[in-house]
Amino acid sequence: MPETSRDHRSADSHPAAFAGTRRVPPPVNEPVKSYAPGSPEKAELKARLKQMAGERIEIPVVIGGREVRTGDKARAVMPHDHRHVLADWHKARREDVEKAIAAAAEAHREWAAWPWEDRAAVFLKAGELLTTTWRSTLNAATMLGQSKTVFQAEIDSACELIDFWRYNPHFAQQLLDEQPVSDHASWNALEYRPLEGFVYAVTPFNFTAIGGNLPTAPALMGSTVLWKPASSAMLSAHYILRLLQEAGLPPGVINFVPGDAAMISDVALGHRDLAGVHFTGSTGVFNSMWKTIGAGMSRYRSYPRIVGETGGKDFIVAHASADPQALAVAVVRGGFEYQGQKCSAASRIYVPRSLWPDVRDRMVAMVREIKMGDVADFRNFMGAVIDARAFEKIGEYLAEAKKSAKVVFGGNTNGEKGWFIEPTLVETDDPAHRLLCEEIFGPVVTAHVYDDAKWEDTLAVVDSTSPYALTGSVFAQDRAAVRQAASLLRNAAGNFYVNDKPTGAVVGQQPFGGARASGTDDKAGSKLNLMRWTSARTVKETFSPPRDYRYPFMAEE
Repeated sequence: MPETSRDHRSADSHPAAFAGTRRVPPPVNEPVKSYAPGSPEKAELKARLKQMAGERIEIPVVIGGREVRTGDKARAVMPHDHRHVLADWHKARREDVEKAIAAAAEAHREWAAWPWEDRAAVFLKAGELLTTTWRSTLNAATMLGQSKTVFQAEIDSACELIDFWRYNPHFAQQLLDEQPVSDHASWNALEYRPLEGFVYAVTPFNFTAIGGNLPTAPALMGSTVLWKPASSAMLSAHYILRLLQEAGLPPGVINFVPGDAAMISDVALGHRDLAGVHFTGSTGVFNSMWKTIGAGMSRYRSYPRIVGETGGKDFIVAHASADPQALAVAVVRGGFEYQGQKCSAASRIYVPRSLWPDVRDRMVAMVREIKMGDVADFRNFMGAVIDARAFEKIGEYLAEAKKSAKVVFGGNTNGEKGWFIEPTLVETDDPAHRLLCEEIFGPVVTAHVYDDAKWEDTLAVVDSTSPYALTGSVFAQDRAAVRQAASLLRNAAGNFYVNDKPTGAVVGQQPFGGARASGTDDKAGSKLNLMRWTSARTVKETFSPPRDYRYPFMAEE
């Protein structure tokens, strides 16, 4: 990536180039392509997969638009073929992180002064580039580097990220349009200022779209960003940055600093100019970051904004009136798509005894048909889990299931070539079993079978079993049961679904985020999230100010 030149003139030296109120294009959700046999998108993606699988690229640190090769490298591999190296990526050093913060401060002077429409134009263009010339590249990077099937990649690294880059400017425009009341004597206004300092964006492996949204949402609002991507999603993160550069993102607005998470966080969270944290990852890591920030509040220029989406132990609860086929499909898709590695994945289900045999048999029949393997083979429904650490952790839960619960289907692993774990259905009579309480982040669904007469009691169990409150769903044809579940589980899920799986939130339709141990519920892909990345200033202009300090009430009686 070539170094990009910077115009160092102040923003005031640029005369106004446009007189008028610009409106962003009305956002429309990107249609999901089918990749059916014979389709042009399938042929294009197959060719790109083959090409990228045959490459071994080098991924640098990027600071202020400059590529930095530290020489301390790690490898990005295919999870479904872990001997196949896709890239060698350079780890940022402490001095690189410090330079990245300085580059963010330098870029902030101009970026924060840009009209918001010019910032929006960068991301609108990025969305259109992803819609057209970059789609196969980012989808292929996600498939190869994160072991997503073509459909899971399409809805993530193409459609959802496009939606973020279309809808966020729309929501920003709505926010900026919100102005206070004025009268004839004065003119009141709200200015939506960028945060002072930099935002530290920490992104996960499981969604390429999150990798693209967490740094760009604050940037849209005028902040500059330090971006630490997950080491296990380095290939797609690298191409996101290249795409943004092609879209016209100025150097230093987003600084790319992969590497040791503890060291990078130590530098970023200890800096006086930390303005905010935009995080998706584990609850434990987020809690640690919050504790570090809280303990060092006296060092910061301003109170950092802390926005995080963390873990989940997402549920499906079925009433006796539920449709067995729809319920079974929801569990299989919600629990096993992308190997259960979605923060919204269904991992605990509650089924009435009257329905369980039918629902269980339907699920087992479906799972028996599931093919798992290389995601470049479009016939596969599942790929591999992300890395050896996840493989070992999930394997420990499977061992526990075999000892203290009933494995209905699956339970086997094979790590010889790729980190493959069978889709696994577990049954337990213990509503407090650890497989019903702890986040596993793998293709393991645990069922608790309850007596039909204990519907309301079961709802209370669902609400109290897990510390998380991210997603959940109820299946029932009885409307009264739907109302009961929606009421009693009101705080158990930030995204609640009726007769649908708890995964698949769409930007602009289901803003995503949860509370309790699942995060700050700031709803990525909505105006609520963008509000966290702006600092409002009230401006009052009085047209004819008073010229006498005395008030009428002071007159002699």
